[in-house]
Amino acid sequence: MATYQEIKGGKLKNYTEDPDNPYIGQLWYNTTVHGFRIRKSTLGSSWSSGGNLNTARAALMGAGTQTAGLAFGGANPDAVNNTEQYDGTSWTEVNNLNTARAFGGRAGATNTAALCIGGTNVNNELWNGTNWTELGDLNTAKRDQASGGTTTAAIAAGGGPPATTTTELWDGSSWTETTDMNTARNEMTGSAAVNTAAIAFGGTLPPGRLGNTEVWNGSAWYEVNNLNTARRQFNASASGPSSATLGFGGETATVIASGATESWNGSVWTEVADLSVGRNASGGAGVSTSALAFGGNTQPDTAATEEWNVNFPVGAWATSGSMSTVRIHVRGTGTQTASLAVGGELPPGARTGQTESYNGTAWGELNDLNTARYGPGATGTTSAGLAFGGNADPNSDVTETWNGVSWTEVNDMNNVKSDMVSVGTQTSSLAAGGSGSPREVDYTELWNGTNWTEVNDLNTARLAIRGAGTTAAALAFGGESAPTPAHSNVELWNGTNWTEVNDLNTATQGPGGAGTSTAALAFGGETPVEANSAKTESWNGTNWANENPLNSAVVTHGGSGTQASALSFGGEVPPPTGATEEWNADGIITETLT
Repeated sequence: MATYQEIKGGKLKNYTEDPDNPYIGQLWYNTTVHGFRIRKSTLGSSWSSGGNLNTARAALMGAGTQTAGLAFGGANPDAVNNTEQYDGTSWTEVNNLNTARAFGGRAGATNTAALCIGGTNVNNELWNGTNWTELGDLNTAKRDQASGGTTTAAIAAGGGPPATTTTELWDGSSWTETTDMNTARNEMTGSAAVNTAAIAFGGTLPPGRLGNTEVWNGSAWYEVNNLNTARRQFNASASGPSSATLGFGGETATVIASGATESWNGSVWTEVADLSVGRNASGGAGVSTSALAFGGNTQPDTAATEEWNVNFPVGAWATSGSMSTVRIHVRGTGTQTASLAVGGELPPGARTGQTESYNGTAWGELNDLNTARYGPGATGTTSAGLAFGGNADPNSDVTETWNGVSWTEVNDMNNVKSDMVSVGTQTSSLAAGGSGSPREVDYTELWNGTNWTEVNDLNTARLAIRGAGTTAAALAFGGESAPTPAHSNVELWNGTNWTEVNDLNTATQGPGGAGTSTAALAFGGETPVEANSAKTESWNGTNWANENPLNSAVVTHGGSGTQASALSFGGEVPPPTGATEEWNADGIITETLT
């Protein structure tokens, strides 16, 4: 086998710290962490936010591409005839359908030539880029069918109600019935580039939802591998061929408005990144590598648009140097390359005041807190920090300042508590919620560098709650309160009051937190179905989006940094860990090879 020197023409270099600005693909040995490190770009697939529809609605139809889309019809709550065109950035209202309708079929690979098919009636309309014209009707009135193709070669199969197997082909002037599907169903979806090669999947046939998938070869349907998650009232990349399509959203057995997305490669379905906003009865357009999802029912209806892209840089977590001391219930503050880890619990239950600093590569031990505790609030920087509250057995109100060398006790909080939101600086910090007396609390306090002052409470009392931001603009998310094991609630602080905003996609207690009130990151924690989660979500000031998960599911861990460049460390996997992971939103990461 060839050596590194033979391949690269030089020896592998050793560094005590990672090199400045390494290039993508650069490999070196770090003598501090005793491991090989590499700089690399992470490519992936995900949904990102696009421009909102002008009219929020569900049960709408779509055609075209990601940068030239068409949305038509729908319901909010009654059937509408609205038509909108998308240019890759924003939607513009254009001439309406002649007949208002919802849950119809669609065909067309551009936004200047499309078909609107049925939808509780037999009407068929043609879009020429300017106006809709009524054409030959379907033979059988139906809705929620699998459909696709072009304005001169379309297909419509299945649908209902009641659930049917009928298939019809369009030749540009009339519909002709042809070979039936194998399984009757309603509330399904599908896609086709032409009417000789289509795919139909999902749907409803009493008593429940289906994952069945069938492929059309121009003369007959044949069954292939099922969806991973049976669902109904969802959509697809409408112009995708039978060998490559995308199915997204819908209603599953457990989720009314799901974000689950699956990709079909001609043989099997693979679960990929979820929609940022879960929804059923959305519109869909595009192909499997460049799709568009818009509108739908999120309870209530939404105008949100999302764009699907593959093989582009996506945010990712990379492993780095472990903490000097393994611990749980640790808290953090600072940046990805200059963080403090404060306090914690040393298994099997001893509180600790240990403090460590991270330099972007490795952790180093520093002087301990004066009061050992776990779950304290922690704010500031590696040279000017603040620690407050925490569980010192029992909960504590002690506040300490950090000067880069040692901790000094200052004025106490007004209330004893731990496991709270903590954001700000050494001279201006906020503490909200947490574990107090007798359990979860809602009170908020502000620190001005000298004293704590009680201000307006959270709307929902929670412990194991985390946050991001400053004393003038903060975000509080997740948490736990009896009898709710995990909350999805999110609240925004404007310097005076807390206001409820859009929830996390997944209810979580004890996640890590980083960022600001308009650009935050939540990662790890405990969900109602996972004792330890690796889920990561990003906040854009309006909504949460699912991101690539941590490499290891973890809870009671520390977090610091920004939405673009965050740090996760310590916690419990289980067992308790000192593992550290670095998040980079641009997908360019430095990783320790294992």
